[in-house]
Amino acid sequence: MTTQYLFRTSLAMFAATAFAGMAMAQPSKNPAEQAVLLGQFGDWGAYKATPGGKKVCFALSKPTSATTEPAGRPRDPSYAFVSTRPAEKVKNEVSVIVGYPQKGGHEASAAIGNANYVLYTQNDGAWVKNAAEEAQMVTAMRKGATLVVKSESGRGTKTTDTYSLKGLGEALDKVAEECK
Repeated sequence: MTTQYLFRTSLAMFAATAFAGMAMAQPSKNPAEQAVLLGQFGDWGAYKATPGGKKVCFALSKPTSATTEPAGRPRDPSYAFVSTRPAEKVKNEVSVIVGYPQKGGHEASAAIGNANYVLYTQNDGAWVKNAAEEAQMVTAMRKGATLVVKSESGRGTKTTDTYSLKGLGEALDKVAEECK
């Protein structure tokens, strides 16, 4: 298993509980591996964890609106993340958990104002396809009002998740401070 897979799995478990009013992930044998809320900034939280002894910091938000086509299709919660993993020399990696297995070979899309980005998908996750655009996307997110992510499930359900970007800049500043 890769560190990224373990991180995403831990992050998904944490995200599922974070917005249910809990500040920690599901209980772990090692409390240092649990994600800790560093601060809530508008619609974004800043968190720190140490899965496998490696420091990880991330900003996390849930959508302010979510629609499916056809309407009312059930799915797991979705979340947007901006992650930093110093041991892997990863800074400000944008990713989304969309809440369902995505259509094989399908690319998702992300829009911030007039800026559009292609996301590659795998299982229930999506990442910026062109790594060279990642810093540009984070800059757009810091300046923008909303992030709109569109994807399609393996069963053909189309989804649109809209995330408020209020507080993201402050959350990322806290992440940068904690994860050098």
